[in-house]
Amino acid sequence: MVSFDTKSYSKKLLLLISWSHWFTFFNIIAAIALSSYYVFSEDAPTTLLGQAYLVTTWVSHIAFLTFMSFVLVLFPLTLILPNTKFIRTSASIIFTLGLLLLVLDAFIYSRLGYHLNASSSEQIISLIQDIAKANVLFYFISGALAIVILGFEFIVSNYAWKHLKQLQKTVFARYVIFGLVLSFFFSHLTHIQADVNLNYDILRQDTVLPLSYPTTARTLLTKYGLFNKDDYIERKNSPLSFSQAIPKYPTIGNGVTSAINCPAIENETVKNSVFLVLNEQQVSVAQLNQFIRRATATNLYLTNNIDTGMKDDAWFNMLYSLPSLYQDDILKQGIKPLLFQRIEQQGLATSLTVISDDSATTSVTNTVDGVTEEVISEPRWFDSFFTEQVALENVSSLLFAKKLNNKPIGLHVIYFKNKQNIESNSKNKNDINNQYQFELFVDALLLAQKQKAQKDIIWISAIGNLNNKTRLNTKPALFIYPEASNDVTYEEVTFNTSTMDLQPTLLNKWLGCSLNGKNNGMDLTKLNKDRVIANTTNNGIIVFDKDKSVFIDQNGNFQSYSSQFSSPITVNADFPLMIDGVHFIKLFSQQQKP
Repeated sequence: MVSFDTKSYSKKLLLLISWSHWFTFFNIIAAIALSSYYVFSEDAPTTLLGQAYLVTTWVSHIAFLTFMSFVLVLFPLTLILPNTKFIRTSASIIFTLGLLLLVLDAFIYSRLGYHLNASSSEQIISLIQDIAKANVLFYFISGALAIVILGFEFIVSNYAWKHLKQLQKTVFARYVIFGLVLSFFFSHLTHIQADVNLNYDILRQDTVLPLSYPTTARTLLTKYGLFNKDDYIERKNSPLSFSQAIPKYPTIGNGVTSAINCPAIENETVKNSVFLVLNEQQVSVAQLNQFIRRATATNLYLTNNIDTGMKDDAWFNMLYSLPSLYQDDILKQGIKPLLFQRIEQQGLATSLTVISDDSATTSVTNTVDGVTEEVISEPRWFDSFFTEQVALENVSSLLFAKKLNNKPIGLHVIYFKNKQNIESNSKNKNDINNQYQFELFVDALLLAQKQKAQKDIIWISAIGNLNNKTRLNTKPALFIYPEASNDVTYEEVTFNTSTMDLQPTLLNKWLGCSLNGKNNGMDLTKLNKDRVIANTTNNGIIVFDKDKSVFIDQNGNFQSYSSQFSSPITVNADFPLMIDGVHFIKLFSQQQKP
């Protein structure tokens, strides 16, 4: 009796194992077909070897992953519970889930550039939610796909079980398996050679398939066009730059372009001004809390505001709402930012007032209403955007409510510039005086607003970084704007914000315009979710997510800073976060393609 049961058990087990091999074989074919989505999401390799590598690594890698699913899940299950109905049903469900996961991963990769991972779960969930909102058929299509794959699994399972003896006599599967094994060894040997010789056409494919070779930051930056391919091959340490020419900066024509929508000028009357109060030094939380108490309009306290620029880079980020990588090419085009284009169309005033006793500033004197002012005569690149440029040693002439409230309607920038060596970390009396002047002016400006029926829009923040040490820090800012109800409200915005958000916010809230498509900046008053924000330096990129900031240099080194603990931290290479940052940086160049 025992002998009979043993023979029955062994026979049943052998049949199930044989069936599971054929069932897995058919799933390998299905997985290879579905994973073609990965291949079509990438540009084709340019060399014959690269093309051969793509095909062989694609079919062999997907086949290997599918076979490992059998080895790790289905085979042990068959040994433990060799019940025919249970195993066939379980196998169909398991491989259905596996193929659905493969399809989802391929879809995420085509949209975000990386595979499913825990570190970018928020971005992945946000993408799926946005697609579901935009297309009401999303869930229906997803459900239909799941049913189709499950139906396919049951059909294959039933076919393999009923025709098991005929399948065991066939020989075609041997040739397919032999081809897959040959492809596996060919692709691995080819990759080893490419790794030694820095064959970029092959190495750039490292991230295409899930659970494939680890890559480097330099390979990814080259792949996304932020490093020159020749520099990669020659192992040079060149600074970041676009490998292709960037598009032309948009201009406003007749009030409407593909980049911006504005109401007709004759139907739009601007009744208030914008004051941008900028300090070269960090603005403290205590200072901002003081200003919040004096505000007479709705104010947004931006706790995670980001400004990674140095000197002129920071002004470019703010005025053009673009990462620093675009600066040289955009400035050569000689086109003003969209905000200034619209201001010119509406005939509004613009002024730049620099508060500094720095003797290095070249200027000429000018007397207005008995007050001697110094007009800047050695302009920075952005000075030409302003119809009036003034340099003052102190704010004494600006502290009168009558003068502040009588400024012509327009954009007025007040910039507090340091005199002393910016590399010094010590507090000296000039630094203290600068902060005192800054606080004095902002208090006067906010008090003057109480006398105005039509409140102005006010932005208060630091601009730029005095040294590299502060570039990974967030820098809180305050945005004050009037609402139609004239209610005074306060909101603490904990989402990532940036100085690049300022232009789109002013275009919308002040001038009634809206930017079309994807842009680096967002309207701060409509921000409702967190996002990854990035900027560039000469040697790499700085990326901010919700909890940390990361600097990735061209050699693949990751330096991280915790937002929560305000200190450096050690993390593993987070390539999905880096890719999110690259996508952010390239928004303008991709959006403006004809």
